[in-house]
Amino acid sequence: MSLRKTLLATGEIYHIFNRSVQGIPIFKGKREYEMFLEAAQFYVQSNPPVRFSIYRTNRERFPINHDERLVTVICFCIMTNHFHFLLRQEADDGIKQFIQRISNSFAHYYSLKYKSYGHVFGGNFKAVRVETDEQLLYLSRYIHLNPVTAYVAENPEDYLYSSYRSFIDNGEFNFSDPSIILNHFSSKEKYKEFVLAQKDYQRTLDYIKHLLLE
Repeated sequence: MSLRKTLLATGEIYHIFNRSVQGIPIFKGKREYEMFLEAAQFYVQSNPPVRFSIYRTNRERFPINHDERLVTVICFCIMTNHFHFLLRQEADDGIKQFIQRISNSFAHYYSLKYKSYGHVFGGNFKAVRVETDEQLLYLSRYIHLNPVTAYVAENPEDYLYSSYRSFIDNGEFNFSDPSIILNHFSSKEKYKEFVLAQKDYQRTLDYIKHLLLE
């Protein structure tokens, strides 16, 4: 991953996105998704006490330090060839370090497993600063609807590899902080309604985009 020139401000929230090289599928099965998300949970720490490979062999011995962190993960979605995060930067250069660590960790795993050499992800990740509460809420909805838009799942709660299930109930990967979004709603059910109200429209927009580009 090439070096990023744009500085990201500590305390600000950003939509982070990156895609695999040439858009090829890199999350090919359950193991790839789980490994990437375990790395994301581990590397929120500013100073991990051990290497990720050691942590994975004994998670109880090396609990995650949530007091000193690079970022707060607000929400996420991992698709077959790309990922989305909403992140609040908690330390200077925190987002860049976090994304580099999880990307490099996954690239190492992928290269060993598939005997693949070279870059796995594209160059610089994309980062868009969130400037309003409205933008924050709409981005969370857009991210959580990604599997539905791609027809991978009929409903966002059917998809395992996003934070949506943690927002409305209990997900498998509970390292995000839904409260930053949910504090804008009177209940989890209201957030669910907010997301599902856009489901068909977001699919239609994606379909129109493909028609125009093909």
